[in-house]
Amino acid sequence: MALRKIALEGETCLSKVCRPVTDFNSRLHTLLDDLADTLADSGGVGLAAPQVGILRRMVVIDVGDGLIELINPEIIESEGEEIGVEGCLSVPGRRGTVKRPTKVVVRALDKKGREIELTAEGFLARAVCHELDHLDGTVYVDKMIEDVTDQYNQEYHQEEN
Repeated sequence: MALRKIALEGETCLSKVCRPVTDFNSRLHTLLDDLADTLADSGGVGLAAPQVGILRRMVVIDVGDGLIELINPEIIESEGEEIGVEGCLSVPGRRGTVKRPTKVVVRALDKKGREIELTAEGFLARAVCHELDHLDGTVYVDKMIEDVTDQYNQEYHQEEN
């Protein structure tokens, strides 16, 4: 497997709508493995294919409960609403508040092309929504209510001391 270079804010691949995955072959499996390795190396919780320059509808997420791979995902239900702080591997050093659903149900395909359904709540729901936004060319700063970078960094450094 290989580590991929993560695109940074302003790169055109982050503002493009991705195409559906149609071929469930070894190239797809390699890309999913590369996304997983890149995510693990980065310390993040989610990574979408366009963040590594691949304009296909696929994401990997790991909020600490194991890797989730979603291909051609779509949110089919959502409920609730909360505002929380987010960051992004493509926007290093910044944090901001974003309104997201508290619960989502996602229909997607697995790496073999089989349909799966995922119910996500809380932090996982936030991560899923964040990553799926990338597939439609949206970065969290496009939806950000308030930039809290300075406040977040101050609190983080106080916790370290």
